[in-house]
Parts: sequence; C-alpha cells; structure tokens
Amino acid sequence: MDWRLAEFTEDRELGRGAQGRVVLAHHTQSGTPVAIKYLVQGDPGAVAALRSEAQMLGRLTSPYVARLYRFTESEHGAAIVMEAINGASLKEVLREHGRLAPEAALLVLKGSLLGLAAAHAVGVVHRDYKPANVVVQPDGLSKLVDFGVAVLAGQGSSARTPVYMAPEQWRGEASSPSTDVYAATCVFYECVTGRRPFAAAERAVLMNQHLTGPVDVADVPEPLRPLVLRGMAKDPGERPLGAASFVTMLESAAAAAYGGDWEQRGVRALAAAAAALAALFPLAALTLPGAASATAGTAGAAGTAGAAGTAGASGAAGTSGTVGASVSKGFLATTAGKGAMAAAGAAVVATTAGGVYVAQDDTKPAPAPVAVVTMASDTRTITGGRTPIELQNASFPTVSGLRDPALERRINAELRGPIDRLIAMARASSAEVNCQGKPVKLGVQTRLGLRGPRLVSVRYFQLTDWCQQADGSPGGEVVTVDLRTGRRLTNADVFRPTALTDAGVTRIRSLVAQHPVGGERRWDHCSPDGRFKRSDFLPGEARIPGAQATPPTLSAFFTPAEFQLSYLAGGSDGCGNLNFGAAYATVRELLKPEIAAMLPAAPSPTRS
Repeated sequence: MDWRLAEFTEDRELGRGAQGRVVLAHHTQSGTPVAIKYLVQGDPGAVAALRSEAQMLGRLTSPYVARLYRFTESEHGAAIVMEAINGASLKEVLREHGRLAPEAALLVLKGSLLGLAAAHAVGVVHRDYKPANVVVQPDGLSKLVDFGVAVLAGQGSSARTPVYMAPEQWRGEASSPSTDVYAATCVFYECVTGRRPFAAAERAVLMNQHLTGPVDVADVPEPLRPLVLRGMAKDPGERPLGAASFVTMLESAAAAAYGGDWEQRGVRALAAAAAALAALFPLAALTLPGAASATAGTAGAAGTAGAAGTAGASGAAGTSGTVGASVSKGFLATTAGKGAMAAAGAAVVATTAGGVYVAQDDTKPAPAPVAVVTMASDTRTITGGRTPIELQNASFPTVSGLRDPALERRINAELRGPIDRLIAMARASSAEVNCQGKPVKLGVQTRLGLRGPRLVSVRYFQLTDWCQQADGSPGGEVVTVDLRTGRRLTNADVFRPTALTDAGVTRIRSLVAQHPVGGERRWDHCSPDGRFKRSDFLPGEARIPGAQATPPTLSAFFTPAEFQLSYLAGGSDGCGNLNFGAAYATVRELLKPEIAAMLPAAPSPTRS
C-alpha cells in the first residue's frame, strides 16, 4: 500500500514505478509546495543509495540548487522531501528553441556554475551535469539539480551521460571539480550552437572524440571561444580548477563581449524561452484549469531519450521506460528525480538503524526569501562641471527577491557605493582641473564573490584617466553586506579582535598566499619585508573633507571557493591590485564565530 508523511497533503502523483513514486504535495499547515519521493521497503540497495545521497546533499548550501527539507526512514520505506521548483528543464528549452542567445547561454552556465561552486567548496563533485539537470524558472534564473551520483572529490569516476563525460571519466579515473567544469562547458557549447560538441552514434567513436578529438569552435561566438577551449581541455590540470574560477573567467568574457548589462538581457531571453513551456511547469497544474491534463498529455507525447535512465538512476519511480517518459516532462527532469538538492540550513547529521535525521525541526518548510544578484552598469557622461566625466565599465551588482523593498534599497546603496564615491571624488577634483575639453574617464574592475544565502561580497578596483594621462588608480574597496540586515561588514566586524593586533596580522600573513593574476606583480616586489601592517586593515583619512574615511588597503573578500584578502591601494606602480587567498578551514580561527557561520562549510570527514 502507498504510505504518506502525515503532515503533508498530496496534490497529485507525478510518477510511479516498482520501487516507489514521486508526488507533488504541500505542507498542510504552512501551505508550502514540496516534492516528495517515496521508496517502498523491499530494496535495501535503493534505500541505501537514497540515504547516501541525502548525506552528500546535507553538505551543501546554495540558492542555486533546490532545497532539501527532510529525509526519513520508517518501517514502510524511505522518503525525501524537497523544494518544488517551478520551471522547465534546460533539455526541454533546447528541444523547443534549438539554441539560446549568447547572453542567455552565459546566464545558464553562470547559475549552474555557482551551484557547482557551492558543491566544490565542500568537496563534492556532481559527476552528471547535463541539460536535464538544470531547471530554467519563469523569472529566467536557473537551478542545478540531481546530485544522485555525486561523490567527494578524488573518489572513483563513473560512466554517466556519455555525451558530456570528461576524458578522465572515460578512463575511469578519479573525479575532481574540473570534471564538472568539462561537462558544464559541453552543455554551454550546446546552448550557444544548438548542437553537442561531440555526438557520434557509436560509443567507441564518441569516447575517442572526448579523449583526443579537437573541439570545433567555428560556430561559437568568437569572444566566447577561449571559455570553451579552456573548459574542455583534455587535461584536467589545464581547465579552471573549479566552478568558482570558471565563473570569474565567464563574467570577464561576458562583460567584455556583451557589456555590463549582459545578465539583464540574458534573464529576459531565458524567461521568454521558459514561458513557451509553461504547460510543463509542475506547479502550474495546481492553479491553471486543465493544466494537469495538458501537462500529462504533453509529457506522454514527448520523446523519451534519457528519461528512463533518469528515473532508473534515481531509484525512485522504477525503471519502466513509460514511467520515465511521463515523469521526465512533468517533474523529474525539472526538480531532480533523484530527490534532494542542496540543503539550505538542514544538514544530515547521523545515520542509525532508525534512519537519517536532520539537525533542525523542519516540519514547517517555509523557504526564506533568496537574494537574486544581477550585474548593472553605469555608462553615463556627467556634465555641468569644468570637465566632463565619462563612466566606462562602471559595473556593480544589484539585489532583488528579498520581499523587503527597504532592505533591498539599503543593500543596493551599499553595493553601488564605490561607484558613487568615485564619481564624487572626480567631481570635486574636476572643479579644480582644466583638461581643455578632454574628459575625465572613470572605470571599475568589479568581481563578485559570495552571492548568498547570507552574504554578498564584491571586490572593486577603481581606475581613472585624467585628461588622457593614464594616471593609474585611486585604489579600491571590498563591500560585503549582510543580506538579512543590509549592513556593510568591516574588517572589525569580520575578524576577531586578536586577529587585528600586530601578532594577529602576522598570523594572517602566514596563512594566506598570493594569487597572482595575469601580469600582476608579486608581493615581495611591492613590500620591502613581505609583511602586512596592522594599519593596512584599518580605514584611512577621507580623500574629501567631510566625506567618510577611505577604505583599508587590505580587506576580507569572501568567494564561493575560498577566503581572500584584497590589497587595493592607489598608484600606478602595479602594486595596488593584489590577491591573497586560503581555504576557509585555514583561517576560520581568525574570524568571528557569527561570520564563520555564514560561510561555506568545510568538507565533513569521510565515513569509515
């Protein structure tokens, strides 16, 4: 007999097989929609696989993957409760539209990479990135799903979806974050060209193409070819080390090729592409008359390629091709037929004979608002003073989706602050400088770090060109904002008091290493003794009388993959824009506990 979790009301069944079923339901008390996968008792292997998956997913926290609410076992079997994502799989979007505009393809890749970065930060490798495991939502944003075959980095590889498998997977070698980078690049190639990079019908031929065949980038827009070639390098060591590194490359290439507002155009294009598939959205069937039957009809009529594999691998809805096909278009392909995705605050903490339990009371799964971070750009020419001011590449992030307009205004004012302060400085100085008709040009090199769920961290390096004299930079700053309060965090908020003493600063220097980028100068060429000074972490005097203090030259910068220190100082000697980094686990002792709790967790020890 079918069994049910008592506190959830079932709305409709999405798929059924020999091992169990998948349903759309809602929490009876709060009304929150959820997806529940039930496994019946009788197949210990399937239950064990689902338990292992829940343990893996309990490591993750990211708004770019679906949320895990609960995993439980009983005498009836096992069940996993997860966020119900309303949207269509990227597989369906590509089937409907063939290919995407470059900005839309870049946005899909970026969202997926941020989900992968959260996994890589805690040592988890997805291993089966493909279009069916990316959900495009009605607002144009995407989420990564299906961690059913994920492993810890360094563990054995596995034959998954052949057309997206990295060379090391074909060779049976250990998986690493660069394995996911390869697959994500294959999917990006498909999004932007409308075809897969390698698509031989015979498995042996396909394997040789991935192992030794060159990637044909003729149909890839020229500015994006370096991304494809780097991401699909045959040697894992020649690819970006992980998804976080690849995101940085992507953002730079996208802004250079398509302007600072490329993300807004990508969101609009993706939203329009997803809207054409609204009948397949799982939650639409609960609100639109006749949508349930339309969804079932569309799903049943659709092709079944890969659907049975998805359902069978999940261990949920059985292995029937018919069941797999009907589910893939309705829900499994859009909300991870595997079940749970990244846990937002609910970590699996124990496995006992009685089951796996989460560390918090999750009987009322009411998701908190998730910040949506997009990039904006200011390209105005400001007149009215003695010398015109031209803004070039002055990009900054904006936050939406928090359901609190006042909070969003505070956050966005902080995030735009470095641009406004640079303009104010230029206005004050241009009143005294006569460039004889030549403009003052301002630019900002902006790099996004963490984008939630609690913090947004952004690195700005400012550039000025007075009277076309290429004078260098006035410096820069890091802005890290608490998304729950809108408050900007300073070094004093981030570090323990003992870390900002002379001895503490020496300790910080011993733990971080410089990360040279491009032609960046080495720190030992810029600092006579190679040390940090306590004053580097403290704000300086204001550049303009009456204005706020200038930012410190050394600031904490939080990225999805690691802790960084940014050295941002004025000048033109190349020593004012340097990067230092270390694993979060290495520096956690120096951070205040409340800050450490907001950061990506370290990988849990491997169970014996």
